[in-house]
Amino acid sequence: MDDSLEARVGRALMARSWTLAAAESCTGGFLLSRLTDIPGSSRYVLGGIVSYSNAVKQAQLGVSERSLIEYGAVSEVVAREMAVGVKHLLGVDIAVSITGIAGPDGGTPEKPVGLTYIGLAGPGEQVAVRRFVWTGDRVGNKVSSTTAALEWLLEVSR
Repeated sequence: MDDSLEARVGRALMARSWTLAAAESCTGGFLLSRLTDIPGSSRYVLGGIVSYSNAVKQAQLGVSERSLIEYGAVSEVVAREMAVGVKHLLGVDIAVSITGIAGPDGGTPEKPVGLTYIGLAGPGEQVAVRRFVWTGDRVGNKVSSTTAALEWLLEVSR
């Protein structure tokens, strides 16, 4: 039996008969790629949106222009709106969002490279966001972000 994190998340989602969608920015679809590497993932992964630009965040996910202006794309507020937006757009039980600064450029003193927000819109109207600051390179930060999202999905779907 495959004991990878991705496979364990898949089994937990299937045990609850939950469907999943993702809204990814800095990870560029890597979370969904990891999930869909598992045979049979079509039973629980419905799809996702790679919202690398603010325009896509607004048009596809319903992220408000005001949130983007006031808080920035890499913020708790936007991660929350992305998760809720993709959950409603695709009609799933649980949705995850990831927005951050993968690096090596783009950081500021207030928002350093590695800053990442992961949002989770669960069953009902439950929505939560977790903040991380990774210290790896671009690929390492993307791996850390998707691993944290998978670990959180496993935690809430058990």
